[in-house]
Amino acid sequence: MASATTQPTAEYAGGEDFAALLEETLGRDSAFDGSVVTGRVVRLTDEFAIVDVGLKSEGRVALKEFGPPGVTPDVKPGDVIELFVERYEDRDGSIVLSREKARREEAWTNLEKAFESNQRVNGTIYGRVKGGFTVDLGGAMAFLPGSQVDIRPVRDVTPLMGVPQPFQILKMDRARGNIVVSRRAVLEETRAEQRSELIQGLKEGMILDGVVKNITDYGAFVDLGGVDGLLHVTDIAWKRINHPSEALQIGQPVRVQVIRFNPDTQRISLGMKQLEADPWENVAIKYPPGARYTGRVTNITDYGAFVELEPGVEGLVHVSEMSWTKKNVHPGKIVATSQEVDVMVLDVHSAKRRISLGLKQVQRNPWEQFAEEHKVGSVVEGEIRNITEFGLFIGLSADIDGMVHMSDLSWDETGEVAMTHYEKGQVVKAKVLDVDVEKERISLGIKQLHEDPAADTLSKVQKGAIVTCIVTAVQSNGIEVKVDDVLTGFIRRAELARDKADQRPERFAVGERVDAKIVSVDRAARKLALTIRGREVEEDKQAINEYGSSDSGASLGDILGAAIRRRNAEN
Repeated sequence: MASATTQPTAEYAGGEDFAALLEETLGRDSAFDGSVVTGRVVRLTDEFAIVDVGLKSEGRVALKEFGPPGVTPDVKPGDVIELFVERYEDRDGSIVLSREKARREEAWTNLEKAFESNQRVNGTIYGRVKGGFTVDLGGAMAFLPGSQVDIRPVRDVTPLMGVPQPFQILKMDRARGNIVVSRRAVLEETRAEQRSELIQGLKEGMILDGVVKNITDYGAFVDLGGVDGLLHVTDIAWKRINHPSEALQIGQPVRVQVIRFNPDTQRISLGMKQLEADPWENVAIKYPPGARYTGRVTNITDYGAFVELEPGVEGLVHVSEMSWTKKNVHPGKIVATSQEVDVMVLDVHSAKRRISLGLKQVQRNPWEQFAEEHKVGSVVEGEIRNITEFGLFIGLSADIDGMVHMSDLSWDETGEVAMTHYEKGQVVKAKVLDVDVEKERISLGIKQLHEDPAADTLSKVQKGAIVTCIVTAVQSNGIEVKVDDVLTGFIRRAELARDKADQRPERFAVGERVDAKIVSVDRAARKLALTIRGREVEEDKQAINEYGSSDSGASLGDILGAAIRRRNAEN
């Protein structure tokens, strides 16, 4: 029995060791783990494809690895495919294979070759991750940083996703499974080639097709195919454009002309309006001065408003030409943007592309209209709109006022006193004294509604005449008097008496009657300048002429005494 039990051991010991043989076999087959092998599809089940890879056991591959969900797997019996050996045997004794990992391994091998030779690879952006996007490089996943998507920042990457396109590999680490790619590097390289080719043949005046790449406040950048040119906002159209976005959109195809090109800086200035006819060519003929047109307000500034007469042709209505009556008013309070207005052409300067327009000229001048409807001397009625230190302003219509100067309020009272009788909002009547259309002034008078009470007296008084006055006021510099109770006069202190000692205003009392000589007559102001001293001197001269002479040696008292005695004797 003992010999029976030991016999197999001796037999195996003397021949092939089964354990060693098994170890050798398993060791050789397990070396396939993690490698890529070629196999032939034997049959298909509901979930797997059974594949013969030349080992003792058949392997299996999940059908889902041969196509996306919902699509019939692209595999059939007899197909020869490459597979990745995940495990030589699982619990069921089968070899676990992966088609996807085999493709990934193949992709990595090809990508490494492309990376070493600095060649571009094709891939598809299919997802977003933090800081960038994921790219499928034929089975291998790569990371595309956001800064490497395009030459300029891209707001929307949606149009780029799912589209096969070239990439440049920046970094690879197979051990960690990391690949970093760049789309920007490819664009820059392509752009440099196209730019060099385009710039060599670029000339001013050339007409090119491009695409709007970016829009700024001052213009738009147009991609001409590898090189960008600036399309300034003033060169987009002949008509006024406040912002390029009013006429252009990003991605819009445009046809442009090269206006300026600097080979040193390689700056390109483009224009769109240059491809259209210049609307200013016949402006002087189409818009003669004095003609009236209807236009649209396109822009309002502090100094006026721009009115479009036709697309590309604008004229300026200066603030001074906007209204006959509204002065120092912002143009925005008279017109509004996009409003249609009637204007008159005042001046045309084709070389400077300027047209001066007038808004008020299409309306009747209210000053001329008032002058035609109200002759000088006619009576008007209106509300006192304003009271100033020098007079009253009376509303004569919705737009114009007339002024009553303080001196034209009353015949008898001073202007300051007369103004106290009026208040704002009061309705009064006045007489038209003068209308100055050029200066836009209307002079009115309230006292002129009645006859001047001093007119009769004024017509009689003459310079040098002796009149009897009544003292109305005593002042430090003289006395104020009335002539015939209607005419005001004034006697200065030096004119109160012949003798200096008597030249004292306090000698006189209000209501006292005095005789004085008229020195001057101011008929416009209705005032007299009088002198008592002059009257006394004149009386002395008359006495001397009548009763004596300057050669007689007699004093004036002697002459006057003799004259008195002679008069008494005669009586």
